[in-house]
Amino acid sequence: MSAGLRDALGAALGAQVLELQAVPGGDLNAAHRARLPGGREVFVKSGTGGYAAEAASLRWLGEAGGGPPVPDVVAVQDDGFLALEWVAPGRLGAAGEEELGRRLAALHRAGAPAHGWTPHGGPVRLGPLELPSDPAPTFAAFYAASRLAPMTRAARDRGGLDAGQAAAVEAVAARIDDLAGPEEPPSRLHGDLWAGNVHAAADGRVLLIDPAAHGGHREVDLAMLRLFGGPGERLHRAYAEVAPLAEGHEDRVGLWQLLPLLVHAALFGGGYGARAAAVARSLA
Repeated sequence: MSAGLRDALGAALGAQVLELQAVPGGDLNAAHRARLPGGREVFVKSGTGGYAAEAASLRWLGEAGGGPPVPDVVAVQDDGFLALEWVAPGRLGAAGEEELGRRLAALHRAGAPAHGWTPHGGPVRLGPLELPSDPAPTFAAFYAASRLAPMTRAARDRGGLDAGQAAAVEAVAARIDDLAGPEEPPSRLHGDLWAGNVHAAADGRVLLIDPAAHGGHREVDLAMLRLFGGPGERLHRAYAEVAPLAEGHEDRVGLWQLLPLLVHAALFGGGYGARAAAVARSLA
């Protein structure tokens, strides 16, 4: 596979790929660092396909004035690979967390045409899973119909949820209008914003990577950052100083975290289904 990837990447870049070294890159894709003539390096991910949508997402996020930077797209082959500028890793400190909080507020404020709108005009893809992106009049309706419902079905079909656990999530979806809080204009969301998709660079930048970008509720991005050990409270305080959240937002964190928990239940099984059901029951 590496030889085929090397040839395809070299053809797309118009340059010889001198070395292709495997690097850590997540659970669903293979990742490599490619060395080119002149000392140039690029990051390459391959394996699951759908890379044209990810490239469009990166570009759309990068267009938000004052938002977090994203890696430059170098080359893309939809079913083959995505090549990005190589960004040497660094460490996320307190100042970086605060800067990211302020920049996330700017990203969300850049907005989207509708809840569910995507920059590539198709469904959101998370590895082998697809989430519909049919625009809806309110985010509550969109979240119930195009996020909770399909992910509950996918997780149950794949064995990540049993019938009782699925029923607990379905009960939340049925009460979505009571739980979702005040309606807001659609924000420009990263869409998969857990700690692993926040990349602190050696040059001091804090970049966003691996997006599933779409229009939605800004609290969704922020809730996911709290789920798997993301940046600390400095980020959330800095965000709130720029763009205060609506009353009751802390009570809605679990509601928005249901989606990534269901995605993990569908993809990885384990205890994610039980955790999703416990969150759902706490919202009853």
